[in-house]
Amino acid sequence: MAINIADYIRNVPDFPVAGVQFKDITSLLLSPAAFSDTIDRMVAHAGASKPDCLAAIDSRGFLFAAPMAVRMQLPLLLIRKAGKLPGETLEFDYSLEYGNSTLEIHAGDITPGHRVLIIDDLLATGGSLNAAVSLIEKAGGITASIGVVIELIGLGGRDALSGYHLFSLVSFEVDE
Repeated sequence: MAINIADYIRNVPDFPVAGVQFKDITSLLLSPAAFSDTIDRMVAHAGASKPDCLAAIDSRGFLFAAPMAVRMQLPLLLIRKAGKLPGETLEFDYSLEYGNSTLEIHAGDITPGHRVLIIDDLLATGGSLNAAVSLIEKAGGITASIGVVIELIGLGGRDALSGYHLFSLVSFEVDE
């Protein structure tokens, strides 16, 4: 019997602010079968992009990219929030729906010309994924593809990333 991943995404109204319908992946993580199936599906989509490595966005992207990297036998690069990585970093500042943020990677983690698959849990406006793409390209890498578990329709995220191959496993309208 096929697992419907959407059944494992909990909707939390008015979080983090009034009017927002937060998509919580905790229920998905609590089900080993649903979580494993999600990873299998992500890996199946990812293979076509022929990546040299995976990059995961802090922090929920780590949960999906780490098992994917193991199954695909590929290195995993961490894209962290500012101040979380030791040593020399490359950074990119970007705007969020509720303010500004910075993402960083270790300088030298990406071999110039390597194809990078970027993984996160959710695509909304595309701000953090665009920042990740900018970091990958700043380091000399090539964005092979972008993969997310959840895509929110109606916030312009897919349009903001229109120059890149993007896959998602489930989608929801913004107000769902």
